[in-house]
Amino acid sequence: MFQGQLNFVDVTTAEQGANGDVLFELGMLYASGRDGVVDLVAAHKWFNLAALKGRVDAAAMRREVAEQMSDADIAAAQREARAWMSAR
Repeated sequence: MFQGQLNFVDVTTAEQGANGDVLFELGMLYASGRDGVVDLVAAHKWFNLAALKGRVDAAAMRREVAEQMSDADIAAAQREARAWMSAR
């Protein structure tokens, strides 16, 4: 049985400590709807961020998702990605 203490002050979400692989998996989660409803705006955002973090195949996935999106949805995804980056 665990006898230590948990430090919840320093806990981070997956997004906060994310590398390209984690961001790519978030894109896959939203693109596939594995966790509920498909959200292409969120998928595009996470693939975009994964590509910026060096995940090579993320750009191709971003393009594939973008083919199914309106220009307004792509713009929204790009705004969300910029906001995520500026919050870092």
